[in-house]
Amino acid sequence: MLGVIGGSGVYEIDGVVIKEEKRISTPFGAPSDSYRIGEIAGVEVAFLPRHGSPHHIAPHKVNYRANIRGFRELGAERIISVNAVGGINPKLKPGSIVILNQIIDMTEGRASTFYDEEEIVHVDFTEPYCPELRTALLTAGKKAGVALKEDATYVCVNGPRLETAAEIKAFSLLGADVVGMTGMPEASLARELAICFAGIGVVTNYAAGISGSRLTTTEVVRTMAESSEAVKALLEKTFAGIPHTRNCGCKDALANAKM
Repeated sequence: MLGVIGGSGVYEIDGVVIKEEKRISTPFGAPSDSYRIGEIAGVEVAFLPRHGSPHHIAPHKVNYRANIRGFRELGAERIISVNAVGGINPKLKPGSIVILNQIIDMTEGRASTFYDEEEIVHVDFTEPYCPELRTALLTAGKKAGVALKEDATYVCVNGPRLETAAEIKAFSLLGADVVGMTGMPEASLARELAICFAGIGVVTNYAAGISGSRLTTTEVVRTMAESSEAVKALLEKTFAGIPHTRNCGCKDALANAKM
């Protein structure tokens, strides 16, 4: 099974018929919403609205552990996450779609590991996103005619407030291309469960201080809506092109990681 995390409506993709909705109970509490189970190109897919449906869970209050563990309970071995991001790199205009390849984590206070009791695990996070899934997304972009930026570093902040111009300048100096509030700990939690994980970033606005304009959530919602068809086309081609067997190192993430 393949998992997809995104906003409400991302599961409405041509060719995907939602067969059922499942509510999952996990040792870490309840996920954001029920999982929508469907199938396309012979692949079973589970969709989860990260912020609930309707959108009502703030980024710092999302139960990331429950969401990722819920996918594991359903049998998902791969997850694709769709994120609205602000463009720090001035070359990334609103509407640009990036396939993320690195993360800078600036969050705090989030439950960010499944191993916070007696068992100690240190997973390798050198490459936070699965190379095999990234390749599938990039190949799908060419087939779907969707322009993609192949590499982008995502800095994850706590939110829910937007950033200051000085913070964005600092993030730029650190090498960040985009900024968002939900990329972590999703990616690291998936790695702790040996699940392949990839991130799609939809640039919905220029980050603070880049354009000089005031930031609004209205712009974010509008740009995401305008980009939805491109994202759906990208996902449709990706589902059909993912290898049946995993040949990446994600599946072995726990090997030699336990103390």
